[in-house]
Amino acid sequence: MLTAAIITITSALIFYSWGVWGEKIKGKLNGFFLTLFWIGLTFDSTGTFLMSRLSEIPNSFHNITGITAIVLMLIHALWGTLVFIKKDKNMINNFHKFSFFVWIIWLIPFLSGMIMGTSM
Repeated sequence: MLTAAIITITSALIFYSWGVWGEKIKGKLNGFFLTLFWIGLTFDSTGTFLMSRLSEIPNSFHNITGITAIVLMLIHALWGTLVFIKKDKNMINNFHKFSFFVWIIWLIPFLSGMIMGTSM
């Protein structure tokens, strides 16, 4: 189960980062980047579920920041979907600012999990 959790969390890093950085570089939200957000969220949720089955430390800094990150990713993907559907050009062009913020917050549990995993 650990291998599956590592693969899914790493896949989340790849897809979510690709979506956020692609959107940031392009300067606007599009359907491809939105799809990458949802794929990243799916992999992250799956990997987090698998990791939680292995974890023996409830309410740790890592767990709290991980749940916070998933909630923010969900809000991000939902808001991105709304922005994309509304086709508001100003919102589409400025959405990447929120994306980058959520990505930075998401990195906290990702990195703390790596540190915890390598220190065991």
